[in-house]
Amino acid sequence: MANPPAGRTWRTTVDAARTARMLSDARHSGLSGLPGQRARTPPRPVIEESWERALRGGTRPDHDLRTGLLSLEEVERRRGASPLRHVLPVLREGLVSVADAAHHIVLVADAEGRALWREGSPAVLRKADEVGIEVGTDWREDVIGTNGVGTPAVVRRPVQVFAGEHLSHALAAFTCAGAPITDPRDGRLIGVVDVSGPLETMHPATLAWVDSVAKLAEARLRELHMTSLERLRAVAAPILPRIGGQALVVDRDGWTAAVTGMPYARRIALPKSPSEGRRWVPSLGLCSLEPLAGGWLIRVSDDPAPVTAAARIVLDLALPRHWSVTVSGSAGSWTHELSPRHAELLYLLALHRTGRSAADLAEDMFGDPGRTVTVRAELSRVRRYLGAVLEHRPYRFREDAEVEVVLPDDPRGLLPHSTAPGVARGRASAQVP
Repeated sequence: MANPPAGRTWRTTVDAARTARMLSDARHSGLSGLPGQRARTPPRPVIEESWERALRGGTRPDHDLRTGLLSLEEVERRRGASPLRHVLPVLREGLVSVADAAHHIVLVADAEGRALWREGSPAVLRKADEVGIEVGTDWREDVIGTNGVGTPAVVRRPVQVFAGEHLSHALAAFTCAGAPITDPRDGRLIGVVDVSGPLETMHPATLAWVDSVAKLAEARLRELHMTSLERLRAVAAPILPRIGGQALVVDRDGWTAAVTGMPYARRIALPKSPSEGRRWVPSLGLCSLEPLAGGWLIRVSDDPAPVTAAARIVLDLALPRHWSVTVSGSAGSWTHELSPRHAELLYLLALHRTGRSAADLAEDMFGDPGRTVTVRAELSRVRRYLGAVLEHRPYRFREDAEVEVVLPDDPRGLLPHSTAPGVARGRASAQVP
């Protein structure tokens, strides 16, 4: 999609004052909670649902945006660790010059909703400074309510939030359009890009424009990943032919570049802190790990040393967007970070230790027992790293495994993104497996 034109043709001809009144009416009626308070223009479903999530979690409209602002040192640390740093040129080229001309600013936030970069119109930047829209601001929906960063991160799709649709009073003068950026390798959220400005300068095509640039960023990440694997294959080419038995070369995140003597697997779940020597690797067993430029050479041991008796599984759901599963056994322990969908599935299996059929899980996940194909596909991916500790027919944790689930202090914070009926029931009843 081409960049929208800058200058006068960018400006929309909407009646900003009339629109602001309509949004204010919808906001007052939607947030009052009083019977009989029905707006002439009700809030859009995506906004109303966001308000409900935020208010249910205790978010207040008078929240100070500067609360919990990151230090400059922490911002720099996060910038250096974020994969978004690789696509900043794409985001700047696609957004910043037009945003500046159109009296907008661009925010780029990480997966935790922290604003790491901010550029655009100097005049709007000054207005943003007045209310606390700064680098380091926490934009999570459960912190400041409905907004163009936190809400797209929750619903995982582009969202435009107009003026009074913001829960925060401080943001009522801004209109924001945000789109999530996901890791093209596994679909994991890595950040959100947002364009914000006064209501009267917001063009109807803004949301589609921001989303198209987010997709360009994802395409660039995919290209970088493929180039990295090609380099690693070149390193592996003279090594693998000389190895007898099963071996593979993976990058630092476990993505496979080359294999020998074994079936190809797209990704291997590496130990949480891989190091040289004999290590337990999920789905492979005992292996010898050797560092390579950009990755690891993994030689699969002939020793049959699976995780056997006294396997302990810890499903950690305590922190938002930082879910993991840790498996400990006779051959050591390892930890795997979980996607939102896998965190939901493993929580449901922990609730039902006797097992769930694919139809049961489809009902738990989607309220539709017919969606078994999706459930089976996801659990096939889960079993690639959980291996023998997860059984099927029905799906369940191994009977002799000890399973512990670490929940948030506030049960309402359990997988807050999830709309799965089974998770919602567990959340409402504070059900602990």
